[in-house]
Amino acid sequence: MKSQPDLKLLATFLAVVRRGSMAEAAAELGYVPSAVSQHIAALERDMAVELIVRRPGSRLIVTAAGRSLAQATGTLFDATARFQDAASGIANREIAELRVGTYPSAMSHLFPQVLSTLRARGPGPRIRLVVVETDEGLPRVKSGDMDLLVAYRYLPEDPPAPSEALTITVLGREPLVLVTGAEPGRRRPVELTDCLEREWVSGHAHNPDRRLLFRWAGELGIEPEVTLETGDLHSMLAMIRAGLAVGLLPATLLGAGHDAGVERVLLPPGVTPLHREILAVSRPGARPPAVNDLVTLLTGAVESAVVTGFRSPVIT
Repeated sequence: MKSQPDLKLLATFLAVVRRGSMAEAAAELGYVPSAVSQHIAALERDMAVELIVRRPGSRLIVTAAGRSLAQATGTLFDATARFQDAASGIANREIAELRVGTYPSAMSHLFPQVLSTLRARGPGPRIRLVVVETDEGLPRVKSGDMDLLVAYRYLPEDPPAPSEALTITVLGREPLVLVTGAEPGRRRPVELTDCLEREWVSGHAHNPDRRLLFRWAGELGIEPEVTLETGDLHSMLAMIRAGLAVGLLPATLLGAGHDAGVERVLLPPGVTPLHREILAVSRPGARPPAVNDLVTLLTGAVESAVVTGFRSPVIT
């Protein structure tokens, strides 16, 4: 067994364990699947132990040795990322590229404004933007694969949480709006009581938006019937526009002219408005000026998106 396995092979192995699939790991790393398979085989030869069980037609199985190696590799990469941060600060060199992860609706509704502002300022670090959900992006920040992650948090007990491995900056609180399909000719606002017998659209059972919806509904004493499940907000919006469902959507998704065909549901007096937190997640320590600048611009973009978000149509 080699005393020091190849770091490239370890990075591939960690991606396979995290994704649970050779093909998905290859897509993440920019390799062809056969290269990933070769990396795993080479690592197993170096370690002289089976790390992953491959069975046709089923997901990969990580062996006990593989789980131990994955944990050790994660610790190694965390330490390497912290070393790289310290070395960059000591050298005080220019940053050529920032690797930033973000969730899909932020890519659509926050980053166009931010990237346009940066481009207008002239030359600066290249922003490599990758769409990734919060739970998948957090380990990539810890490992140093990403410099910044723009994330969301629906419930306070959900990740991410501040720790020795992560620094959390709150960019803003994005309102969640209960909407239904617009009805031409309707003479009064839609009220919550009008929606109790309708079908609802939300995330899958364990998604944070679904858990927030049912916690909120329980406090109101109602039981929404979710018959349409999807993790894609734009699909939710399409279902609502078609008059097929009622649902909670982030305000930014409904701003800047995207609210056509939907109508805000009027909530009873005293009902606490819902929101989700928009967060910037980075590794601890002094952040490069380019990252701080990006966080400042994102904070402004969130504030602007909230101000120009969905407004109720006037019923006459």
